[in-house]
Amino acid sequence: MRYLGLDLGTRTLGISISDTTLTIASTLKTIRFLENEYESLIEPLRELVEEYQIRKIVLGLPKNMNNSIGDRAQTTLEFKELIVDNLGIEVVMQDERLSTVEATNYLLEADMSRKKRKKKVDAVAANIILQTYLDREREENKNGRKNDI
Repeated sequence: MRYLGLDLGTRTLGISISDTTLTIASTLKTIRFLENEYESLIEPLRELVEEYQIRKIVLGLPKNMNNSIGDRAQTTLEFKELIVDNLGIEVVMQDERLSTVEATNYLLEADMSRKKRKKKVDAVAANIILQTYLDREREENKNGRKNDI
């Protein structure tokens, strides 16, 4: 049993995966797709869900800094429904504000070239989203609380 973490962009989907103990997230890959063609992501996600026996998907929700839901967040919520309708898997939302900034900073600290950063940043952002969720879930389970946004 594992979780997938997703960072949805307009042309890329960063993907991370948990270990089987639901403790550590690792980057998996980035899928590139035609702009706003989110339906094309369903089959690759289905394959990953089956291959890795995924129990839950953690999807980054790009809220505005004032906590409101903008166009990108609305698109992400619609993508969540697309996944649920087609894959029948639980999808939870994780606030992802600044995850791409944090991912870029990690890659800069690693002295990665701009070209390599561009290829990796979405998967690293997905990793941050998933790891944040795993840490919060573990802490809330320890304290007996439910893990909701």
